Parts: sequence; C-alpha cells; structure tokens
Amino acid sequence: MFQPNFTITPAAATSLMAIEADRQAIMELPINVDVLAGLRETARLAATHYSTQIEGNRLTQAQVAKALAGAHFPGRERDEAEVRNYYRALEHIESLAIEGGPIDEVELRRVHGFVMTGKRTPTPYRPGQNEIREAVNGRVVYMPPEAPDVPELMSDLFAWINTRMAEHDLPAPLVAALTHYQYATIHPYYDGNGRTARLLTTLVLHRAGYGLKGIYSLDEHYARNLAGYYAALTVGPSHNYYLGRAEADLTGFLNFFCDSMAQALGSVRTRATDVAQTPGNRHTDDTAALRQLDPRQRRALELFRDSAIVTSSHIATHLGISPRTANTLIRSWIDDDFLEVDDPSKKKRTYRLRPRYERLVSP
Repeated sequence: MFQPNFTITPAAATSLMAIEADRQAIMELPINVDVLAGLRETARLAATHYSTQIEGNRLTQAQVAKALAGAHFPGRERDEAEVRNYYRALEHIESLAIEGGPIDEVELRRVHGFVMTGKRTPTPYRPGQNEIREAVNGRVVYMPPEAPDVPELMSDLFAWINTRMAEHDLPAPLVAALTHYQYATIHPYYDGNGRTARLLTTLVLHRAGYGLKGIYSLDEHYARNLAGYYAALTVGPSHNYYLGRAEADLTGFLNFFCDSMAQALGSVRTRATDVAQTPGNRHTDDTAALRQLDPRQRRALELFRDSAIVTSSHIATHLGISPRTANTLIRSWIDDDFLEVDDPSKKKRTYRLRPRYERLVSP
C-alpha cells in the first residue's frame, strides 16, 4: 500500500489551524439558499477556469461562463469543449460527494471520462509509457511508472485513501494533499491527469467534511502560483519514478498544499461574510434550517428555486443519480416530510416541498 514519507512542519501545522478556524467560521455564517447558490456557482466557475487554465486553456474566466451558457468562440472550439467537460466532471464530483461509503476507483475513471469526453464512460488506464517534457526544449522532466504497474498502484492508492478516511488518523487536508500528489505521480493516463487529480482532491475534502457547502476552490491558488505548484510536485533525486520518486520526502508538497488551502478558505470566508452581511441578504438567515437537511436535500432546494413543482426525472438529473435511486430517495423524503405529492390524482407524479421548507426558496 502507498506509504508516503513526510513530516508535519510548524508551517503546515499553522496552516491546518487556520483551515480549521475558517472552516468553523464559514459553517456558522448566516446564509440563505439564494446566497449559497450564488457562492457555489462562483466557485464552480472559478474551479473550471483555473483548473483548465493550468493545462493551457486560453479562455478567460468571463469567456468560460459564456461558453458554459452556450456561446462559441471561433478558433477556440477545443478550449470550449474542455471547459464544458470539466464543468460536467465537477458536477459529477459534487454528486459523488453527497454519497457515503468508500471512494470508488471506477467512479474516478468515470470522472476522467467526463474530463476528456464529457461522458461518464470509465476510461481505461494508459496501455503504454508516457513522458512529461518541457514545452520549450523538450527535456524530460518526469518519467511516470510503466503501464503494467499502474493498475496495482492505483488500487493501492484508493485502498490507502479509504483506510485513512475510515480511521481518521491523519487530518483530512493532509489526506487530500497526499492523494493529489500520488495520483499525479502515477499519471495513469496520457492526458487529463492534473485535472482529474484536482477533482479527486475535491472529492476527498468533501467526503471528509471539508466541502464547506461547495463555495471555495483551490484551483485559483494553484494557478496564481503555478511555478510553486509544479516545484512542489517535483520531488526526489531523479525525474524517473523508479529512481527515488516513489520514496521521496513529500513535506514540501504538504506545506504548499496546506498553505494554498488556508489562503483559499481565508479568501472565501471574507467573501462569504461580505455577501451574507449585504443588506439585501440579511432579511433571512436559513442556517439553522439548512443544517437539519442532508447534503442531497440542500442541493435539491436549488432545483425548487426555479420551479415549485418538479418530477422525479428533474431530481435525478439535478443530483446526477439514476431514476431508480431518485424514486427511492423521493419516497424517503416524503416519509421525512421534506417533499409531498403535488397532485395525487395525476398519473404522472409531481412533487413539491413541504410548506416548512418551501419558505426557504420563496422570493
């Protein structure tokens, strides 16, 4: 199994304390459904822009938003497809985040499928060797493990992730950081490894209780210090995986990751506090009511902002789950007095929120 070599330095410990303080403050912010939805969409757009920008995407953040809304930019068709695919992958990660249980390796292969094609078909791992070269001079800067070793290395990584998540023997940000590093190190595909590593990191943080309502993104902080990001990932005495990279000291990457996460949470705490305290948003504080709902119910509230009455298909699409799972979920929500059947006399069932929750999405 993956056995990372690292030390928790005073700098990392300070960052971890800052992360916890901001995490608690963000969770306690007075906030309503509209404010939450706006902050979450801002974070999605930032993650999509910066994560693809790291890989060379040329669209600006404003153009990313327009591309996701259907706009076209002549000569940038590949960039348009890339941001749309990443956004779909991010939505799929958010759907996975609200599920319980271990993180599934096949699901992450589906995430890579979204990244590369916009479809949820799992991508097979690379069948051959690849090399990471400098764009300017073609010099090899990293030689990943050989293709026959990739399946076992990936299986070991996911076993390690799920063991750490179950045993809680490492702070969640460190688990996320080490997950990011090892996925990028294995480099299981010819392309899309960085984007998928960052998405997996997001999933680990969400599953560990660091999702913070989906209102922050680490990608901006990587992109703004790209040299530091790449330098932190480049460890060991050789560019070859088998010549020391696997046993390298990862302390530097942990320091970089924890500092980036502390900056991200500090920024979003300031932004969320400002938005929550804007005069137009202060007339309702739905924090207490929202805390009583599970993550899927909170996401469903956003669907009811646009329509008071929805079908099971609407719920399935919005949450990224199968129709069968949606029907099972709806039955439990009716039993819990979260939903009610809108008109029992109709053959095709439609649903609305119970009055106590309907007020959360009322103008």
